[in-house]
Amino acid sequence: MADPVEISTTAVLEPLAVSVPAEVEDEAEPQNPLTQRFTEQEWHALKGFREQLPAMLEDAYEDPKARETPFKIWGITIDPVHPNNDARVSVVLMKFLRARHLSIPDARDMFVSALRWRKIFDIDACIEETFPQDVFGQLGHIYGEDKEGRPIVYNLYGANKDLKTVFGDVQRFLRWRVALQERSVLLLDFINVDQTFQIHDYEGVTLSSRDANSKAAASEATNIFTNYYPELLYRKFFISVPTFLNWIFWAFKPLLPANTVAKMSVVGSGTHAISKALLPYIDEKQLPQRYGGDAEAF
Repeated sequence: MADPVEISTTAVLEPLAVSVPAEVEDEAEPQNPLTQRFTEQEWHALKGFREQLPAMLEDAYEDPKARETPFKIWGITIDPVHPNNDARVSVVLMKFLRARHLSIPDARDMFVSALRWRKIFDIDACIEETFPQDVFGQLGHIYGEDKEGRPIVYNLYGANKDLKTVFGDVQRFLRWRVALQERSVLLLDFINVDQTFQIHDYEGVTLSSRDANSKAAASEATNIFTNYYPELLYRKFFISVPTFLNWIFWAFKPLLPANTVAKMSVVGSGTHAISKALLPYIDEKQLPQRYGGDAEAF
């Protein structure tokens, strides 16, 4: 008969070395349909970017208290101390990273510049401003959605024949245009939808309307939307574009990021040509009749 095996009751049992999957670390990371599309490289860049938020805010606002003070951009409140408590915040910050090819230093510069500009431009006051309806009332509309729920912004540059008045005060025009942009962005939930669809209608625009002020306004607006509203555009259609304006579009092309240019399309005149270009993206019930749809819009 074999001797019984003595089991020591004082032996220390060492824990097994268990490999914890990387996903476990991110279990507390809030997710939504948009963040679920982030790549591994994007998540890595985002985490590094978020770590710099307090320093970025102090730099942007030139105030040490800004490091811990929640702020709002595009309708989303960002807490610099706890930036990972809302998946929508991740979507907003990713805009700047993607615009700078996931380079944290470059995205940091872009983000700080955007915050400084928003403070100087006084975005909150801009949204509340009242602009003369006889000048701007018919120039811009936010109407309907594309087939994936993106709000559609219409700019009708020929709706007011007196373009000298429209662009006579360049700063007033820019504040009106930025206010329209902000109102469209506030319609984004950053859960399922994080971009807008834009249509620029040039029907009625003539060569005589292209003066120094209109050129300055167009140049500054391009600069604003490129640098301070990154990755918020899904598609932009230029419709009823006069022949003389085609070369202007191509002249601006080198000034724009390649991914922005890829989102742009120039369409000719006529309901058939316009509807053929837009209906693949916009349902007939959402598209105004003037563009070949069924909607009784502006």
